[in-house]
Amino acid sequence: MDEKKTVRRVTAVGILGNIVLVLFKLYAGIAGKSEAMVSDAVHSLSDVFATLVAYIGVRVSKKAPDSEHPYGHDRFECLASMILGLILCGTGVGVGLTGVKTILAGNYDQLETPGLIALLAAAVSIVVKEAMFWYTRHYARKIGSSAFMADAWHHRSDALSSVGSLVGIAFAKKGFPVMDAVACVIISLLILKVGFDILRDAVNKMIDTSCGEAWDSAMTDFIRSVPGVEDVDKLQSRKFGDKIYLDVEISVDGQQSLFDAHRIADLVHDTVEENYPEIKHIMIHENPSPLPVPEDPQG
Repeated sequence: MDEKKTVRRVTAVGILGNIVLVLFKLYAGIAGKSEAMVSDAVHSLSDVFATLVAYIGVRVSKKAPDSEHPYGHDRFECLASMILGLILCGTGVGVGLTGVKTILAGNYDQLETPGLIALLAAAVSIVVKEAMFWYTRHYARKIGSSAFMADAWHHRSDALSSVGSLVGIAFAKKGFPVMDAVACVIISLLILKVGFDILRDAVNKMIDTSCGEAWDSAMTDFIRSVPGVEDVDKLQSRKFGDKIYLDVEISVDGQQSLFDAHRIADLVHDTVEENYPEIKHIMIHENPSPLPVPEDPQG
């Protein structure tokens, strides 16, 4: 799979799809007199910038190591994800404030009832944004991109906000116009939740968080199964952007030559990296296994 073509295609789909939705939802919100649909349009507009940020983050992260960045540029994806999370949180706050102001203002009888076009726009948005979520998530997994995965969840949050718009507009048309504003508040909470989750994941990958006990335990068992390894004395994993670094100490037969011990370490290195493509590098240290304690002839 050509990663560069995939990145460009996913970016183009995200930007063009969101621009069309922004124009349609903004028109529907204004013409249909729906505060929730206008807020939904603003959310879709933030998706345009989010996709651009994801594209830049992915392109930079794929650059080869250089003299200033000998370990590569993988963490630029984490930076892009953090920016996406902040964009989502900012959008959530803005959408929520709009709804809260309307609710606190009172005078609900004077609120205008949304038109049918606003209801139609919400339904169309749900279908389109959910499709964009599945499409973007599929390719994010293919190329192992946290930035595009964050962008996929940005699409899902937009679909959820459109669900809120649909419900709010439907209730407003049934004679409860304040529900349009209530929908804005609910939408904002959903957006904030997604934004917070994306930020937390990005921060964890920036601060060398371990892969967790279950993952480390499975990797320990895998390394123990490599021929020549008598035991795993120590294993530490750390996330580096979307990649993983491993530091491992293994026990080998201390009576064999240094050449043979080094051959076992090379075998562990190659076997792990071949079976776990997400591992960028594994550092291995060999320890001689303890010599058996001789029996005391005196008993």
